[in-house]
This record gives sequence, structure tokens and C-alpha cells, in this order.
Amino acid sequence: MAKEKTKGSIERRGRAITGACVTLVIILVITLIFMVCSRGLATFYADGVPLSSFFGGTVWNPHQNDANGVPLVGALPMIAGSFCVTLLSCLFALPFALGSAIFVVEIQPTFGSKVFRPMVELLTGIPSVVYGLVGLNIIVPWTRSWAGGTGYGILSASIVLAVMILPTITSLSTDALAAVPDSYRDGSYGLGCTRWQTITHVVLPSALPGILTAIIMGMTRAFGEALAVQMVIGNAAAMPTSLVTPASTLTSMITMSMGNETMGTVYNDVLWSLALVLLVMSLVFILLVHLVGKKGEARND
Repeated sequence: MAKEKTKGSIERRGRAITGACVTLVIILVITLIFMVCSRGLATFYADGVPLSSFFGGTVWNPHQNDANGVPLVGALPMIAGSFCVTLLSCLFALPFALGSAIFVVEIQPTFGSKVFRPMVELLTGIPSVVYGLVGLNIIVPWTRSWAGGTGYGILSASIVLAVMILPTITSLSTDALAAVPDSYRDGSYGLGCTRWQTITHVVLPSALPGILTAIIMGMTRAFGEALAVQMVIGNAAAMPTSLVTPASTLTSMITMSMGNETMGTVYNDVLWSLALVLLVMSLVFILLVHLVGKKGEARND
């Protein structure tokens, strides 16, 4: 009886501790979302900025007002810059990441799993500022000599981000390819298909949901990166006219300006609104990951 009581008390204590941890995490998430939303929405209900002016305006100068007395807080240049950098970096990184994943799983699995994959995953431990310094000293001068201009812009930021998200897309794509049952490959070989026919017509289609998840996770990483992008994009709050002209992103504008503005001012509220846009986009990316995962599970069933 004493042992059973002891086990019961340990069980209750364990449930209480884990329940407290879960509750704490839920409170932190709700508090974070509430804080960002309350501060970000103040731009519209307290400062009187119309949604159309914020999302459709192209002039960013919160210290001044237009003819109607509305602050010039057009966030479209930063939103466009964030999406351009994110999409272009994924476009650069995807061929290398997918090719690396195929090499690790299908071509040289021993060398790939023991040597190549650990080397790629080391890239995730490099601080963002190091990527920014490399981009500042190598990518920006190269872009300047190749395309002219200052070298700062969406192209330089996209190249830096492509290297940063490469380990994420590579690792998740490798896991997706490795999860394809060997019976699929054996059946393809049994029908007389070559290795590349098997990879392109059997393995890749079967692993497509996992590869899409890898791409979305890479986009999430690129969309939220701040420091490295800030160092190479030029930080000009204007609509990007080309890939080699200075631009700005949501994260670069927040990191540059947040520490210089007083809490409660229009400028500070607008920066919180930019953070709210980032939060919403992160939640959208997470939702897409879950939807793709569910479709993949339904497809396998």
C-alpha cells in the first residue's frame, strides 16, 4: 500500500508539474500575441491611420502628416521588400537544397549522412551578424561590380538569406526523402526504371508534402530575419524599383527605428503595426505547414 501511495503521489506531482509548464507556455503565447496586437492596432484606432494608407501607401515618414492630417506611414515598400527577399532567397536556395538532399539520401547515403549533412547543419549555428559581415564584404562588392549601383539591395539580401536558409530546407527535404518507403524504390527498379527515373517519378512526388513543408519553413526563416538583411539591403524606405537598388524590409525597419522612438508616439505605434504584420505572416506560414502536413498524411493513407 505504501508503495502504491508513493507511486500515486509521484504521478500526481508529475502531472502537476507538466500541467504548470503547459499553462505557462500558453500564457506566454497569449500574452505575446495580445501585446503585439494591442500595440499594433493602436495605429488605426488611436492614431487614426486608415488601413488603406498603411497597407497601400508608399511614403514612409511618420514624423510628418499629409494634407488631411494623416501620418505618412505607408508600409507597402517594407512589405514588398520582405516578400521579394523571401521569395527570391527561396528560389536561390531550393535547387542547392534539393540537390543536396537527393545526394544524401539517394546517391551517397553513407558519406552524406556521416560527413555532408553534419557540415551543412553547422551553418545553422553561425550567428546572423557573421552572415551579414560576409555579405557586406563579399556579396555587396560583387553585386556592385556586376550590376552597378551601390551593391545594396534585394539581390544582395536574397543571396545572404539563401545561404542562411539552406540548412533548414536541406535538412527537412532530406528527412522527407528518407521517409519514402524503400518498397516504392524497389517497385520502380523492378519495372526497369533507372535511378534518376525512380528519383524524379517516384521518390520526389512521394516526398512532395515534406519538401513543401521544408520550403515554407525556409520562407518563415527568411521572412523573419533582421540583422543580416539590415546590413546588406540598404535600408531605404522606398518602393524597390530593381533588385540592385537600396530597399527595406519589415524587420530591418523595426530594428533600425524601435530604439529611437518614445513609447506611445505615432512612430512607435506604427513600428508595432509592422511587428503585427510579421506576426500574422508567421502564423500564416505555420498554418500552411500544418495544412501541407495533413494533406501529406491523407495522401499516404
